[in-house]
Amino acid sequence: MYSQITHSILLLLCVYLVSQPLRAQDPLCCNHAPEYSPCKEACDQLATIKSESRLKHLLQRLPNYCPESMNELWTCVNSTLPGVSRKSEGWVGLGCCELAISAECRRKCEQASSKSDITKVCKKVTEKPLYGCITKNEIGSTCCSYAGRHTICREYCQAIFRTDSTLTASQINAVKGYCQSHSSQLLSCVNNFTKSYPIRSPLDSLYCCDRAEQSHCQVACRRILRTMNTEHEIMEGLIEECGSQPLPQDPLWQCFLGSAHPPSPPEEETPHPAKMDQAKLHCCAKANTSLCREMCEEMSTNWGSQTWQNFVQCEYNPVESELISCLSDVREPCQLGCKDLGYCTNFNNRPTELFRSCNVQSDQGAMSDFKLWSNGTIRMPLMNIPVLDIRKCLPDTWKAVACVLQIKPCQSKSRGSLICKSDCVDILSQCGDRRLFQEGQTPERICELLSPVDDPEQCIPLHTYLTPSIHPTGVVEEVVHPCNPSPCPSNHLCQVNRRGCLDDFHCLPYICVPACKLGEASEFLVQQDALIQVPTRSAPAGCFEVCSCGASGRLEYCVEMPCVDTSKACNVAGQRKSHGTSFQIDCHHCSCFSGETVCSTRECLGEGSSERDRHHFTGLPCSCPDHFIPVCASNGRTYPSACVARCMGFKDHQFVFGQCRLSNPCAGKPCPRGQRCVSRFRVCLSDTGDCPQFECVGRSPPCERTTVEPVCDTDGLVHPSLCHLQQAAKSLAYMGQCQESCRSPQPVCGHNGETYRTVCDAFSDRVAVDYLGPCHAVGPLSDSAPDSSCALILCPPVSPPGCQPVTPPGACCPICASMLQILWNQDHINTFSKLKREDPVTVQDVLRVLRLHVSVPQCDVFGFLSIDHVLVVLIAPVEQQPTPLQVEACSKEAEKIDSLINFSSPTLMSHVPLSAFLSSQLQTSTILSSSGTLCTLSPLSPGLALLLGLLLLS
Repeated sequence: MYSQITHSILLLLCVYLVSQPLRAQDPLCCNHAPEYSPCKEACDQLATIKSESRLKHLLQRLPNYCPESMNELWTCVNSTLPGVSRKSEGWVGLGCCELAISAECRRKCEQASSKSDITKVCKKVTEKPLYGCITKNEIGSTCCSYAGRHTICREYCQAIFRTDSTLTASQINAVKGYCQSHSSQLLSCVNNFTKSYPIRSPLDSLYCCDRAEQSHCQVACRRILRTMNTEHEIMEGLIEECGSQPLPQDPLWQCFLGSAHPPSPPEEETPHPAKMDQAKLHCCAKANTSLCREMCEEMSTNWGSQTWQNFVQCEYNPVESELISCLSDVREPCQLGCKDLGYCTNFNNRPTELFRSCNVQSDQGAMSDFKLWSNGTIRMPLMNIPVLDIRKCLPDTWKAVACVLQIKPCQSKSRGSLICKSDCVDILSQCGDRRLFQEGQTPERICELLSPVDDPEQCIPLHTYLTPSIHPTGVVEEVVHPCNPSPCPSNHLCQVNRRGCLDDFHCLPYICVPACKLGEASEFLVQQDALIQVPTRSAPAGCFEVCSCGASGRLEYCVEMPCVDTSKACNVAGQRKSHGTSFQIDCHHCSCFSGETVCSTRECLGEGSSERDRHHFTGLPCSCPDHFIPVCASNGRTYPSACVARCMGFKDHQFVFGQCRLSNPCAGKPCPRGQRCVSRFRVCLSDTGDCPQFECVGRSPPCERTTVEPVCDTDGLVHPSLCHLQQAAKSLAYMGQCQESCRSPQPVCGHNGETYRTVCDAFSDRVAVDYLGPCHAVGPLSDSAPDSSCALILCPPVSPPGCQPVTPPGACCPICASMLQILWNQDHINTFSKLKREDPVTVQDVLRVLRLHVSVPQCDVFGFLSIDHVLVVLIAPVEQQPTPLQVEACSKEAEKIDSLINFSSPTLMSHVPLSAFLSSQLQTSTILSSSGTLCTLSPLSPGLALLLGLLLLS
């Protein structure tokens, strides 16, 4: 029957039909339709249509013209369609071809008529997403074939297998609701699959291997379950080794996918512990109700738990918005950019907007949802909403709704993907079938439950996606997203290549690095060798351990952290502020951490200040004078005066006069004989130990040939890596390729008050430039401070023209950039330092990890520790002449990171030392357009403006 052909098979048939019309028997098939009927006309058209899009559209619509009850017609059509005989091969993978990493594999996949056709070109080791998608579709094809002629049941069944996103309870309930009376076999098959998703511990299924008929399959099965972790890897391995498809009637697959509990292990064996998803476990502490917290913990600690099917009551509970947003971050982190969609085309060409799920599966899911809703009922977890024919009532609006719910735009505040309440009420008022509304149902009451907010910063306004993007196709290429989608294997993390390359021929815009999952049941990846903070197993909220991502691909060497009492609140002016809350006290940005109020230390000039107070106010700590007589403190930071250093807690013996980077830390020959002293300037955040500004280097081991991170020495020569430079006994000038404009010394002053030899030296230290020449002034920390010594500074022109800039704290010159000012926890930083065997945590450590979370190579991260000990992070374009689109992309990257910090999202906050962050304040520059309106953009970094000036001067 036609209704048994899956969506992927249908697409395959369309490809054949474009180049080959129906055979001569096809007109005979159409004779089974009544003369002059719409069915006869539609059927006759199949033999004449040449347009692929038109043909695909007609094939999808044909059941509307020819009812499925016309058995003779459908049997005839199905038996004569080109390629239909290939169905027995189980080829359902065409919808997965977009997941292919290499272009050659993608082309072969799109041309293939069976899975065997692509194996010669597409390697399973590097194309795991593609093969995983095909395997999942194969299982879905088998399960959903039990639907028979019941189209709605079959389509809801296919929705289970349609996407690689986490399954939802609404999908499961929809299948039960539509298929209960049609096919118990389908329900059993789907139930077996969903109960194994996420898959149970592989070792728990070892007993299933004995049910394989061939002995070689039994051996291979045991090996696969012991060495592979993910569902896709295991299923692919079993299919390849055992040569059988995952059919429910096969004893091996029946056992492997079944819901029966495994037998108790023999006494000599130790049961495998429950598998965890520690990324999701991070979120459970955000639950506001004990029920949702318990269900979240059950889902996160017991692999294969069915609790998530009942979790829907938490997903639609307004008080659990933080929990749901956190889980969304873990499952589908917000990423910049959306393109290449075939159905949700209004979402294309949006390189500076954030989306959770811009991919081909979600695009197909939106199309399927719209088709299902066209049947007159929208099935929601909490209710069914009867609607009029949405193909006639606001069809474009309903399409936008389907696309929003599947593609999931990210909002800066809520990061949820709900449409706005006013839009919900409007479309249900016009298109809701009120005759079938339940008693008491109204559009307002329905929307109050499903979309309770109307703040455009917390919901998705539909009008945004009722029209195409304003950006033309050619312009969007100015901003690229090399890791979206990821081109790396499933056990590797994709990172933007900021290291550079030794030649252009082998240079890729991304790097694939080995990674670990945050728990055996998690898909959340972290870089190998990284330190990661995860919740402690079976411990109260606020208890964490720090683990290392090992070469085995698992978290190891875990050390418990001191627990944090998250129940303690702060009393602020008679008001109770709960743990994790951020607030403002006068000009201070504050955060409550375990009952302790942590605030910035800037000086305030209140409204009731006296004339004397205003006269002595400088905007510096302790209202110190604004003269620049720098001292270098024991933390490696240069302070503008001894007064400021003392105000920030340093004793006289803990600082010396002069800038830190102008000293020679190797002058006293601190290294033992046989080792060479190398300068390593850094600013330490931990204060429990020393902060050495040098490193003792012995004879270097052989350098890794695969590691390429070019560095430039003081003679202007480039080396493949720091290791190669040390082997050559050269001195480091700066990281990266040697720049002709930086060959001659031309001092610049960085935002951190340090004088650098060249712009390249400053950039290498991840510091943006304040002004040309050596540092000789300090700026205020407050906008209300009077004119300071900066009045004598000649600032470079603000670029681009029309920018309404911001001034970093302590700097003199205004710049165009997105700026984060971050509060952090000193105790946590000190603890992290001890975990690193007393190696101090530095500002450079923070910036290095933050750079990994900026996904657009046209933007980069700069930063410094301000003189009042706030972490200042700048995200700015790196092109010499950035376009407005690149500028806007950097602004969005800053908004993303600011949101992740303030929501304590594990996407960011599980990384050490970023997990010591408490809160963030974001400032973005604005650009005044020719019409006089303000556009919030993040413009050109000041250092790059200076670099352009240097290029012109040289």
